[in-house]
Amino acid sequence: MLTITPRRKRWLKLTSARWQRRVLFVAGGLVVGAAAVALAVLADQAQLAFNWLLSRSRYASLIVTPAGFALSVYLTQRYFPNAQGSGIPQAIAARHLTDPRSRSPLVSIRIAIGKIVLTLLGLLCGGSVGREGPTVQIGASIMFALGRLSPRRQPGLILAGAAAGVAAAFNTPLAGIVFGIEEMSRTYETRTSSLVIATVIAAGLTSLALMGNYAYFGTTPIALGKGIDWLAVPLCGIIGGAAGGLFSRILIAMARGLPGAVGGAIRRQPLLFALACGFAVALCGLASGDTIYGTGYAQVKAALETGTPLPQNFSVLKFLATTFAAISGMPGGIFAPSLAVGAGIGANIASLFHETPLAPIMLLGMVAYFAGVVQAPITAFVIVTEMTDNHAMVVPLMMASLIAYGTSKLVCEEGLYHALAKGFVARAEANKASTREPPPVAAAG
Repeated sequence: MLTITPRRKRWLKLTSARWQRRVLFVAGGLVVGAAAVALAVLADQAQLAFNWLLSRSRYASLIVTPAGFALSVYLTQRYFPNAQGSGIPQAIAARHLTDPRSRSPLVSIRIAIGKIVLTLLGLLCGGSVGREGPTVQIGASIMFALGRLSPRRQPGLILAGAAAGVAAAFNTPLAGIVFGIEEMSRTYETRTSSLVIATVIAAGLTSLALMGNYAYFGTTPIALGKGIDWLAVPLCGIIGGAAGGLFSRILIAMARGLPGAVGGAIRRQPLLFALACGFAVALCGLASGDTIYGTGYAQVKAALETGTPLPQNFSVLKFLATTFAAISGMPGGIFAPSLAVGAGIGANIASLFHETPLAPIMLLGMVAYFAGVVQAPITAFVIVTEMTDNHAMVVPLMMASLIAYGTSKLVCEEGLYHALAKGFVARAEANKASTREPPPVAAAG
């Protein structure tokens, strides 16, 4: 008769737990990948529906966009609190909270469903929002739900879900891993790194199986020439970084609340403020010739592939439209719109370099503005490199990203996502403190 020693029992128990953990992460990656693909397909359909509306009457945006903004904010506040914005700050906050009950309002299946529905609503009404940030919160919510029975592993699961969301949304597996390390955790954790990579691989394979292998912005093999062309690197880095820092500073100030009567009016009338933001976006859309609505993906991809410059006012109007959408309180990401703003900045700078191809300078503008917004320079140049399949531009993209990061820090000291995450952490801790029972009062002697 075979006897199992206590040591053998412990080994079997540890091995079983290890494999359960691996299966949990991989299975979660498959679900996150499928959710990211579903959101991508539905987001494209939502933008096509809004474009169809504009083809019937381009002035319809003056009604549909403000109404859609107000409806989105109402539904968010009424049914899906903590689903506002991109969702990345919520995922970061949930990862840093220690109480599992405090994480649930930030990352849950309810939040994931609301994020999908309301992101689609934002695109359906012409909001300058993206789907990639929401996919991060959706991925974190799915992984959190799968790991409810294991609170000790929840931070790692949230990190893996967020990284898998980026990888599946952009078809950029390397960028997903880098984003998880640089932005979500800001440390390299040996214990969870292999599980995060396994989750990203599972999500990426799911995306590949359903969507095929593709470069998000197509392929742009053209690189910078020699000599004067390289002056575009510091120029894009400084201008893009400053603009990205300004955008972050505006969002942080609005999230913390403006002082005085204006701030009070916004807090008392959030729906009217959302309505005003939607009307401002519609005006930007009319001024741009209907080019700044939605993610900006189609306009940027066409410019990169054909070499046709974006309109001169595209960068400013897209910046304004994205800012109004972001401060309105509606759910929606800023990844793709930020890349579109950066592409517009690059196109403007390219007009100073008549002998240089348009695409490389647009890429410099994209990486510079994006690095300025998120203040994650490694993620910025990796994600732009993977999305355009242009490895010849790696060195100039790295240089522009680092210059933009330094410039952005001069304008806005705090990183956008982590600054916003502090607000969610503070509210969660305040809610936790308010629900504690008061200590018993001693009887009078």
